[in-house]
Amino acid sequence: MSAEQLYRLAKSELDDHDYTAAIKTNETLQSRFPYGQYAQQSMLEMAYAYYKNGEPDSATSTADRFIKQFPNHPHVDYAYYVKGLATFNGETTFLNEMSGQDPAERDPQSIRDSFNAFKDLITRFPNSGYAPDARIRMEYLTNELARHELRIAEYYLRIGAYIAAANRAQGIFVDFPNSPSTRNALAVMIKAYDAMGLTELRDDAKRVLAKNGDSIPDENAGKPDKHWWQIWR
Repeated sequence: MSAEQLYRLAKSELDDHDYTAAIKTNETLQSRFPYGQYAQQSMLEMAYAYYKNGEPDSATSTADRFIKQFPNHPHVDYAYYVKGLATFNGETTFLNEMSGQDPAERDPQSIRDSFNAFKDLITRFPNSGYAPDARIRMEYLTNELARHELRIAEYYLRIGAYIAAANRAQGIFVDFPNSPSTRNALAVMIKAYDAMGLTELRDDAKRVLAKNGDSIPDENAGKPDKHWWQIWR
């Protein structure tokens, strides 16, 4: 089969959602015809096939290889986008912790990796057709990181580590000031300060909560609804 025939076969397999077959066909194309436009486009589509096949590491490494080999390709922005998609986990949220598990033990690195990939995309290609979607995903990921910090603060509060709880909650205001989690972070601070007998700090936090009660959204407001997520998928 020629490079064009292999490419068309892989494209058909991808359109049929046969991602394993599409990956194998693209691998064959690139091994037999490593140069030319079909090999380049094949690498992009293989990265996407890896992502859809539930192989985020392979998707990321393939996208990285494309970016390194073809930094000036007209569709290199798509490689950054696929990198972000590969580690973006919204359907099964990062915060679905096992009962009783210390949330501080959960590593949010995949969220940060996804955020950084989307950030690279919109920084390098602000007018890319993928940039609007990347910005929305970045906002969601930011809120996920804030929720992760909030869960840690709440965990520390439950076990009586009040200083750690207050400090973690304060960090949400520093790192994620526009996150919907700020309301519940204030509540953690109030309880932690009260437990430590720091009445002045407790009352200050109460005043902030009362003053901004209408402007600080509930933390669930930052989470995408089912229909929104299904459209993306």
